[in-house]
Amino acid sequence: MKLHVFDGFLDILTEVGMALVPLFIFFALFQVFMLKLPRQRVFQILLGFILTFFGLAFFLQGVHVGFFPIGQMMGESLGEMPYPWIIIPIGFVLGFVATFAEPAVSIMNDEVDRVTGGYISAKLMLYTVSTGVGISVALSMVRILFGIPLWYFLIPGYLLAFILVFFSQPIFTAIAFDSGGVSTGPMTVTFISAMAVGVASVTEGRDPLVDGFGLIALVALTPILAVLILGLIFTRKGGAENDESES
Repeated sequence: MKLHVFDGFLDILTEVGMALVPLFIFFALFQVFMLKLPRQRVFQILLGFILTFFGLAFFLQGVHVGFFPIGQMMGESLGEMPYPWIIIPIGFVLGFVATFAEPAVSIMNDEVDRVTGGYISAKLMLYTVSTGVGISVALSMVRILFGIPLWYFLIPGYLLAFILVFFSQPIFTAIAFDSGGVSTGPMTVTFISAMAVGVASVTEGRDPLVDGFGLIALVALTPILAVLILGLIFTRKGGAENDESES
């Protein structure tokens, strides 16, 4: 049996190289004129560039030969089940679990934990963002099943987000909108979106282009709401503790 695992891998290497070369040039210019780091540190950074190059290349190749096909096949199988509503809880679980594997989410959570001195722990942030992503995937499955237009979710969702901003602390507002961005990482975009397209392609009366896409917009929205609500809980808890200390 002939394997096609590395079909198109040279093109992937070229794309990743073109993406990293400008960063390498900027680093070289800064090193020559400003940073002037010691030779050992430069070697470590160059090794990091090499590892990043091959890591991104292998990941993108895996996406093309693995994540996309299996996500779409899973979506098609779920959409053809005798009880279509089952894809709603399954979508929540897959969205929740996929967020655990998002490298950007992990990095941001660690940074929040470090900068706040543990006041907002990385574990709490992870569960909050994961819950938001799970809800967004479940809502996307509802949208596909019932043919609900995307803007029915986006407009009320962002209006609610902007209302919550006025009642949230600035730190939670900043973290919330960053959470929406990092949640739309490679795991969600590659696997979950392919699954949504697969579900829409086998659901009667649904167009994969119209109903299958739009999931990433919801994924960018619900973590914002989740973190803003977390901020309100922290604010209320902090106010209650201050009242107790004053009394």
